[in-house]
Amino acid sequence: AALATTRALVPRAVRSLAFAPSARLPPSPSRPRTSTTTRLCSSTASTGSTAAAPVFGGLEYVQTAVLDVLSSEFDYREVAAKSALASLDKKSKKKKKKKKKKNVAPDPPPLSAEEREAVAAAAFAAAVPFSPADCAVTRSTQPEFGDYQCNVALSLGPALGLAPRAVAERVAAALAERTGSIMDPPEIAGPGFVNLRYSTEFLTGAVRTMAEDVEGRLNLATSPKAPQRIVVDYSSPNIAKEMHVGHLRSTIIGDTLSNLLEFAGHDVVRLNHVGDWGTQFGMLVEHLRDVAPGTLTGEDVDLGDLVELYKAAKKRFDADDEFKARAREGVVALQAGEESSLRAWKVLCATSRTEYQKIYDTLGIRNLTERGESFYNPYLSSVVADLESQNLAVESEGATAVFLDGFEGRDGAPLPMLVRKGDGGFNYATTDLAAIRHRTSLDDGEKASRVLYVTDAGQSQHFAMVFAAAKLAGFLPAEASLEHVPFGLVQGEDGKKFATRSGETVKLKDLLDESVRIAAADMVSRREQEEENPQLTQQEEEVVRAVGIGAVKYADLSMNRESNYRFSYERMLSLNGNTAPYMLYAYARLCGIILKATGKTDVGEGGAGAGGGDRVPDAELQLIRTLVKLPDVLAEVEAELYPNRLCDYLFETSQKFNQFYENCSVNNAETPALKASRLTLCAVTAGVLRTLLKILGLTPLDRF
Repeated sequence: AALATTRALVPRAVRSLAFAPSARLPPSPSRPRTSTTTRLCSSTASTGSTAAAPVFGGLEYVQTAVLDVLSSEFDYREVAAKSALASLDKKSKKKKKKKKKKNVAPDPPPLSAEEREAVAAAAFAAAVPFSPADCAVTRSTQPEFGDYQCNVALSLGPALGLAPRAVAERVAAALAERTGSIMDPPEIAGPGFVNLRYSTEFLTGAVRTMAEDVEGRLNLATSPKAPQRIVVDYSSPNIAKEMHVGHLRSTIIGDTLSNLLEFAGHDVVRLNHVGDWGTQFGMLVEHLRDVAPGTLTGEDVDLGDLVELYKAAKKRFDADDEFKARAREGVVALQAGEESSLRAWKVLCATSRTEYQKIYDTLGIRNLTERGESFYNPYLSSVVADLESQNLAVESEGATAVFLDGFEGRDGAPLPMLVRKGDGGFNYATTDLAAIRHRTSLDDGEKASRVLYVTDAGQSQHFAMVFAAAKLAGFLPAEASLEHVPFGLVQGEDGKKFATRSGETVKLKDLLDESVRIAAADMVSRREQEEENPQLTQQEEEVVRAVGIGAVKYADLSMNRESNYRFSYERMLSLNGNTAPYMLYAYARLCGIILKATGKTDVGEGGAGAGGGDRVPDAELQLIRTLVKLPDVLAEVEAELYPNRLCDYLFETSQKFNQFYENCSVNNAETPALKASRLTLCAVTAGVLRTLLKILGLTPLDRF
């Protein structure tokens, strides 16, 4: 009974993560000593031995080494017991500091020795082994702090009443035994930070390995995780409407994430969830009955400007109640498969598809499979039926809705998620639930284990509700995950809605054409200043196109996707700063350096950082250190889905190269061996830039 009572006093966090040196408690004869090894290692390592490191080290390798230290040096069960007692003592001290108030019940008496022992026993029994999350390992943000920083001692010390620095010394000593093959001896800074730095020998060896595959993957392994089938839902334009600036972010963010996940070795299914179903199509079809009846009988009809057609239909819908009623009846007929309505709808879809494919060709979007809302129409009735059979969907004001815990309106009332309208039509949520089933669980579906939805942040609540309903209804397998990848708005330079002078939404085609036009005008201007023929060659026109389109894409991708950003042609086309022109020029410059020295744009295998055996200059070592970060950066973006971190790393790499090139002679190096070494380093840098530019959807240029 005492154990049952005191178990409630042990916080979940204390039971799952607490620290104490095993020497502080009497040894337990049955105490487990767990040793872990990383999946990236080529061989296992026993406790206390020097681990066989992967070619590129990496955050996971360091994290695993720290986990091995924790598991070997500390008993997680005894750790939990001591931390539970420390937590009780800490709470007791806080209570004493509080001012006494009138009419407040006195604090309960302190726990007796027997009760404290019961608390410790409960924590001991409920403890779980250490996990990677307990290791507190991060990549260092400043070069002076090394490559990685382990902060585990800052949590471990206070929990045990020990000085964090003393704990850090113990952790550092144990880490030195495990990472000595690739790391310099760990350094302790401040109150107990353990800084880890790759050795020069390891860094130069890693870059040599990258150089062996400089025209390919740089010898980077695929993701250490088991390959997954991943669905990425992005772009999603609407039929009968032109793609506008609002579709830009979804399209290029989704495409970049798909490229990255494929590079990591996953099976990626790119789906375009086009808006080809719903009330607006009943409206459009009924309008076509009046203005283009040939579409209902199968005649070839030129619909002209679909945007104008939509505007005219919408104007009628808003002003004419009779037409509004026809439109609503029309969408029900369309959803029911009425033949003439379907025929007109297909004409609308085909016309729209032709137009937005031109945009995809301009942006270089490939392998995007159209999977519109209409595809899921046959599955909608069963979705609602299954929700009703589980009493999750109920009637609400004539419609059918799902009410989920934790979702309320501004008035505090439960917020309904409509799955069927009063007229029998279905809602967006119904379609999204059907899509989840098809993408993750149905035999004729994708059987994905991870599904990403790249849409604007304004849909966050919608997806939160849909995901919650899918899990509650059992539509989602336990091993599958659903992730909303939200993004902010594109604004004008004044911080307001990005629109034309007349106030209309900017068409994506016009936006891209203008960027290419400005890039071309800039090149023509520079040629005229140099008194050259202003007429651009075909190759130069291709360069201009790559720069203009790349500038728009990179300007978006370089921003934190969750933030709004101000669209500025001047900034995005600048040759200064973290822009596409700067990065494309940096790559072309590297190719030029290599070409001048060797007559070709790559040098294949070489001995980067190994020329002559002298001390490697700091600028050269800093560049190598940056290049070796690449696997960590790719893994981080794979997990957290922020493409701007790729752009930040690209910019950092180009700056480190500039510092290297300014301080370390390449073509005039002191010895042939040193020249070869530094040329190889140039080639690896070019390979890193080329790889990331392609992942970002930009076209690398050998000449600029």
